Amino acid sequence: MTFDDMNTANNAITVYTDGGCSGNPGPGGWGCVVIADGEARELSGGEAHTTNNKMELTAAIAALTVIRNTARFAGRQITLYSDSQYVKNGITGWIFNWKKNGWKTAAKKPVLNQELWQQLDALNAELSVDWKWVKGHAGVQYNERCDQLCQMEMAKFR
Repeated sequence: MTFDDMNTANNAITVYTDGGCSGNPGPGGWGCVVIADGEARELSGGEAHTTNNKMELTAAIAALTVIRNTARFAGRQITLYSDSQYVKNGITGWIFNWKKNGWKTAAKKPVLNQELWQQLDALNAELSVDWKWVKGHAGVQYNERCDQLCQMEMAKFR
């Protein structure tokens, strides 16, 4: 049984996301792969002037938005792999205190990328997402593909 067969057999959805920048800030790109029903769907985009963290968040938001907007995916368990500790730790831990503290950090400063965090939080609340960290540039097939999509998008702005 292949990975995709297992994915289809249990009706789960697997997602890989990545975002990056050439310079920080600078031209940026994001990519994601949504694996469901035996198919891997790739999405990507970028901005001329952005940050690495914005692109990491945008990749996760794009993937979860597509899942939310696809009727046949309703109610399915999602496992999302990100190579960004910022995204994974933010959505599974830090965000609770940010919201409790009026979107302020422990240092009483405004949370950076608040609008993106709010979008991600809303999607996370609607969907059943298990957030996982994966080491970047470690030969993980779909994470490497997401990185290629990021690089391709960044190149459009150079």
